[in-house]
Amino acid sequence: MKKWLEPLANAWQGARTHKLRSSLTILGIVIGVAAVIALMSIGRGVQAGILSNIESLGSNLITITPAMSYERGGVMGASSVATLTLEDAAAISEQVSRVIAVAPYSSSNQQLVYGSENVNAQIIGVTPEYQAAYNLETAEGAFISEYNYDSGAKVTVIGASVAEELFSGVDPVGQKVRMGTSIITVMGVLESKGSSMMGSTDDAVLIPLSTLQQTFSQQRTSTGEHIVSTIAITVSEQGQADYVVGEVTDLLRSRHRLASGEDDDFSIRSMEELVSTITEISGTLTLFLGAIAAISLLVGGIGVMNIMLVSVVERTREIGIRKALGARERDIWSQFLTESALLSFTGGLIGVAVGWGASKIISGVGIMGSEMTTVVSADIVILALAVSVGIGLLFGFLPARRAAQLNPIEALRYE
Repeated sequence: MKKWLEPLANAWQGARTHKLRSSLTILGIVIGVAAVIALMSIGRGVQAGILSNIESLGSNLITITPAMSYERGGVMGASSVATLTLEDAAAISEQVSRVIAVAPYSSSNQQLVYGSENVNAQIIGVTPEYQAAYNLETAEGAFISEYNYDSGAKVTVIGASVAEELFSGVDPVGQKVRMGTSIITVMGVLESKGSSMMGSTDDAVLIPLSTLQQTFSQQRTSTGEHIVSTIAITVSEQGQADYVVGEVTDLLRSRHRLASGEDDDFSIRSMEELVSTITEISGTLTLFLGAIAAISLLVGGIGVMNIMLVSVVERTREIGIRKALGARERDIWSQFLTESALLSFTGGLIGVAVGWGASKIISGVGIMGSEMTTVVSADIVILALAVSVGIGLLFGFLPARRAAQLNPIEALRYE
């Protein structure tokens, strides 16, 4: 047998000889590694879920809203400050480069009635570019067209949840609903995207912006421009958001005649910036969960040290015999240290399997009735195994050193 394999063979023999003790040693590491895998997979799952929701809306999206206003020490809602207009959106589309879609929109709360069913919904007046800006697809029918927008057609595209609530068992496309005092024809149903932190398009009720302005809320500035509540912009390439934000800021400040040093009367939010912030926060959360789980690994390491110290006491005579036959201190030291690392590594492998299984169960069952996605990635597995071996080496050092320093004569006399 090769010389470097001897400590491993001796460690394996020692572990097999004392199966119960080895199993107890492994158990603490299994629990610790499984906890690390499960908790970190939850953290990664939360991060992946949030980023997936943002991606579904469009990772290259920039939204512009009116700035919040402050009066008498209190905050007034952004809707109370009318600073964005259709003309602003047109100027952005014409003058800002690296932009592929500019979608201004406004909203109004209205009651939708179909037969005996009704629902109170937020009606969003949109332009055809809204579909590209928010990455929307229709499951049935068609989206609002340029013709619908230009003619102020009384048509609507609704979300999947609205369609189910109003038209249970009936094909929504072509049906007429009462919206406020107007009769609107359903021309399409959006594909379901589920809920997200940005809201759900499943609850959307979209009509042409021109129809909303003519029917429900025709608002103009003092100069006659048409007021909108939000302008959505899609950037042509990832990584260009900062450039576009700078260009839009300069353009809007110029159009709104804001003096140098005066605060913006609008607020710009980039999805790229939001993704970066969420990634940083969720990464910190994942590390925090991992640190909590690592405490159980620390406890498992202390268990390794205690069991190995007991092992040294039990095998004192064996150590004395080996030393009498010519074994050096480093031979004894390497045997016990290797045994400790071997047990920890074995516990780590079993812990990875248990943690992976636990993460799959959590993903399938959820937590407290809520659906939960978990992600077990290679770096988490490698980290958990590396830490488990490190724990074995760290906490096996003292027992190994104690065994190596035993006096052979006293060891042979030990009963």
